[in-house]
Amino acid sequence: MKKISIVTPCYNEEKNVQDAYFRVKQVFSRLEKYSYEHLFIDNDSNDLTVIILKEIAKKDKNVKLIINHRNFGVVRSMYYALLQTTGDAVVFLAADLQEPPELIPEFIQKWEEGYQVVKGIKTSSKEIFLMYFLRSVYYYLVRAISDIKITSHFTGFGLYDKQVIEILREINDPYPYFRGLIEELGFSSFNIEYQQQQRKKGKSSYNLYRYFDEAMLGITSHSRIPLRIATIIGLIMSFFSLIVAIGYLIAKLMFWQSFPLGNAPVVVGLFLLSSIQLFFIGIIGEYIGLIHLRMLKRPLVLERERINFDNTSKSENDNCN
Repeated sequence: MKKISIVTPCYNEEKNVQDAYFRVKQVFSRLEKYSYEHLFIDNDSNDLTVIILKEIAKKDKNVKLIINHRNFGVVRSMYYALLQTTGDAVVFLAADLQEPPELIPEFIQKWEEGYQVVKGIKTSSKEIFLMYFLRSVYYYLVRAISDIKITSHFTGFGLYDKQVIEILREINDPYPYFRGLIEELGFSSFNIEYQQQQRKKGKSSYNLYRYFDEAMLGITSHSRIPLRIATIIGLIMSFFSLIVAIGYLIAKLMFWQSFPLGNAPVVVGLFLLSSIQLFFIGIIGEYIGLIHLRMLKRPLVLERERINFDNTSKSENDNCN
């Protein structure tokens, strides 16, 4: 009997984890040919999430739980949880249930047909239209500048063959951009479209900083074009400034008394160049920061506790910490 692993990261999801558990269990009650494990990884929630999950795990041994020492962020926590799975295929499912667990049978069907990656792709969303629009713009930008083809509106929701997970275990990246890695590995994939639902319970832990962090991670992990744009703009601005300077010098020499230099061009030029410099210094800083994180080689996650794992599970995955 083939085994399917479900991975659900949590942070302050006390109102959603029970629903997520029941809906996944209901799906697998109809999939009699498959066994499953449902792995929840908690990012040091400060509500009742852990208590609820412990009660669920006590009653159902199919449920596994990892509790982190602190909030390591969804990027690292999610990736770490994927590496702890033991199934023949792994499904990533967010705790907020904006992605429907009822698509899991379709994912499995396409996997059985030979696809190693089955992606859930949002074609529309019941969230605020502005958010969906901004995400569309972001994906367009990343696709335009990336060295690989990034799938638009792919959040990670989908199914991954165990061979994909084995390759991910070999990638020693302490701050990975999961969606980009999946595209870069180039496994055979199939897209299944769905409409994203609106979060019904609880409040999202995502804020502007986290959105910006993931956006910059996607850009800096898979594209050098921003650095090259900085170089090109620097050359163009230097050439343009030289031409303007020569023009001013000639005009002043020819019309010494009647041609005032004035402060406005100097001030405008200074602020323009300064803003361009600051922008690209920030871009370079993002790249340097990512290099710094990867050079430190810190663990993805440190566990406080794990529940319903056998004694060998931890030791087999020690190299993933």
